[in-house]
Amino acid sequence: MSMLALLFQRQPLRHFALLDAQGVCRALRQAHRAPSEAGWVEVRACRPSWLQQPLPADARLDGCAGTRDLAA
Repeated sequence: MSMLALLFQRQPLRHFALLDAQGVCRALRQAHRAPSEAGWVEVRACRPSWLQQPLPADARLDGCAGTRDLAA
């Protein structure tokens, strides 16, 4: 890999879901860093079918640095 390519390498986008107090997905976001607002959790992918529905248990990435729980 060339030095120029190494300089401009981008981090992959991560996927986040905004959950309300009942665990219902209210928004989806892709970003390089975790959103700073409370309620955002990191998920495996962004699925529009999750909107206005409870987030599936297997969708959430637990134990990842940078995720924010509802209690945050």
